[in-house]
Amino acid sequence: MRSTRGVVSRQSEELGQYSDPPLLVLASLANGPKHGHAMIEDIVYLCGTRLGPGTLYGAITRLEQQKLIEPLPAEDRRQPYRITAQGLRTLRAKLTTLHQFSKIGLKRLEAL
Repeated sequence: MRSTRGVVSRQSEELGQYSDPPLLVLASLANGPKHGHAMIEDIVYLCGTRLGPGTLYGAITRLEQQKLIEPLPAEDRRQPYRITAQGLRTLRAKLTTLHQFSKIGLKRLEAL
């Protein structure tokens, strides 16, 4: 079985890729603390979207202000972050809403 990781279909390129930077950052941190570059690479793996540094750090700043993520002690010149309990609750709620939306949308497509 071939891996499809990193493969982007022509159709998905035309429609655009999913890009809600704060949600993508929360999803990345859900499996453990990461610094910026590690988040960028994990988000590419998750959904094929590559966030630029400005977009990533803008999302990190907003999430930190909302107490959804928090910084950990710096490692060399890298600043790792982790998701907070409030961030986990927020991520679960947003993903549940997206899951419900997806299920309904797919059912409607099946009816066509």
